[in-house]
Amino acid sequence: MDLLGIIGWTLLIVVLVWFFSMGIRIVRPTQRALVERLGKYSRFRQPGFAWIIPVVERLIKVNVTEMMVNAEPQTIITKDKLNAQVDAQVYFKVKIDEESVKASQYNVFDYKYQIVNLARTTLRNIIGTLNLNEANSDRNRINNELMSTLRSETANWGIEVVRTELKEIDPPKDVQDTMNKVVKAENEKQAAIDYATAAETQADGLRRAEIKKAEGMKQAAILQAEGQAQAIVKVAEAEAAKIEKINTAIQKYFRNEAQIYKKLETIQFSLEKNTKYVIDPHTGITNVIAEQMAGIVPVEKKGIPEDTSGS
Repeated sequence: MDLLGIIGWTLLIVVLVWFFSMGIRIVRPTQRALVERLGKYSRFRQPGFAWIIPVVERLIKVNVTEMMVNAEPQTIITKDKLNAQVDAQVYFKVKIDEESVKASQYNVFDYKYQIVNLARTTLRNIIGTLNLNEANSDRNRINNELMSTLRSETANWGIEVVRTELKEIDPPKDVQDTMNKVVKAENEKQAAIDYATAAETQADGLRRAEIKKAEGMKQAAILQAEGQAQAIVKVAEAEAAKIEKINTAIQKYFRNEAQIYKKLETIQFSLEKNTKYVIDPHTGITNVIAEQMAGIVPVEKKGIPEDTSGS
């Protein structure tokens, strides 16, 4: 083989190597790829090695991970004619199936740019129907309406709106100062109410304690009086029982001597009261008195000389 032949084969090999190397493509796991041939869609490529015909074919890589775009702060006039500074974020991603990836490239010019503007327009429509206080207190409703609208409008873009976040709704400075004063006044009012409630609770507790103490003293006095009454009853019952026993013994002893018993009662009564009675010496009661008094012996006077004068 002559020198020209060697040079020719060498050039051919170099051209072929260059040609095939120019068509080598690598698709990452976070991407999906579309292959176009002469301006027409040809095929769909999964992550990994891909080869295209240089010059004739073109490979378009599409990121399928979740992305975030900022809706950029904008001034929106609320229903109560106040200018609010509103900012929001939108999280979305391209679906990984072939049709969705194709739709993200062929159904919309620039889905990132267009979704930002769609979010800004939707926010103006939603917040324009709300008062400033309503917009600040009902952010979940705004987020839900924004996400619902974006999902509906981007249904044929091959993307999925994951969530939306309303970052801030800032009123004008003078309105913000007024709102801060209102919030401060409300906090002070609530603190005063809490303090009054605590004081009232403490006073109520002290009052209940005094009532319990008074009830305890009252109950103790009642129990003491009941104890004294019961003691008196017990003493009376004991005295009554004692008298009953004496009467029973007397009645038993004088069971067949009723007349004598009555006479003795009369004698006892007369002696206790120092009463004087005129009794016929010939009646039977004198015998009873004599019999009853027969056991009484006069006390002998010792040491006193007996009078013998006869006077």
